[in-house]
Amino acid sequence: MTYRVCFVCTGNICRSPMAESVFRARVEEAGLGHLVEVDSAGTGGWHECDGADPRTVAVLDEHGYDSDHTARQFQPSWFARLDLVIALDSGHLEELRRMAPTEEDAEKVVLMRSYDPAAADCDVPDPYYGGLDGFEECLEMVEAASSGLLAAVEEHVEGRAA
Repeated sequence: MTYRVCFVCTGNICRSPMAESVFRARVEEAGLGHLVEVDSAGTGGWHECDGADPRTVAVLDEHGYDSDHTARQFQPSWFARLDLVIALDSGHLEELRRMAPTEEDAEKVVLMRSYDPAAADCDVPDPYYGGLDGFEECLEMVEAASSGLLAAVEEHVEGRAA
């Protein structure tokens, strides 16, 4: 059975597509690509059908990650098919939990940086209004949290297989 993870930020053009690309790479490296589906979306639809921000694409490409992406808006009906919804900051966390049709669905929403034991703050700052350095910082935060997230997902996948 496929385990489904969706990363969510504001417009789905900066942080969440970056997290999606990084985590998909980690899943493939771990040999779990056939068991884990990775996706992303935004809480708003402002950029629906757009590609990722060019700075996101540049940073992902520079670090060897896939940057093919089309933005879309998260829908409450998706909770039924998702196992884990990863919010990139506390505002997204609150909004997604309010959207959740059930308490069980609300419990699926977790902050990305909660998987990074070294993180002092669990928010990944929005790099959209800044320069390229903010996108580099975002990538560093996402990469740091991805190892812990992968370990958690592996545990769930193994639990389902048992």
